[in-house]
Amino acid sequence: MSVSKMRQPEQDVTAEEPKKSKKKLVAVGLVIALAAGAYWFVLKPSPSEAEAEPEPGAVVVVEPIQINLAAGHYLKIGLALQASAEAHEDPDGSKALDSAIELFSGMPMEDLALAEDRAKLKKKLLHDLEERYHGEVLDVYFTEFVTQ
Repeated sequence: MSVSKMRQPEQDVTAEEPKKSKKKLVAVGLVIALAAGAYWFVLKPSPSEAEAEPEPGAVVVVEPIQINLAAGHYLKIGLALQASAEAHEDPDGSKALDSAIELFSGMPMEDLALAEDRAKLKKKLLHDLEERYHGEVLDVYFTEFVTQ
């Protein structure tokens, strides 16, 4: 009888080991989840600490120009540049005019007829201006846009 009594405790110990390891696994997972939650709510930088949007400064109006389109048509376009407040001086409009000429020259007049197409072209122009003016131009406005 002493032999069988010895075996029973061994079987009970092996049956309890998986239960203990599952509890440890759950506890470790819970600690990780709590640490992630603490980071998310406490340590994560708030939106105000993140990079703020640049402040708008002066709006510089550029004289309208005519750009030759395809098939003998032309576009009369006027621009205004929204400078950032950090800009050291008002942006020179010559870079903006050069970008507009590059973008619109030779374009079919039909590509300028729809508002959605003009919005896409304006977005391309703004992207080019942001690069050329090194972030000192925040937006571009069409003050004139006439095709013939």
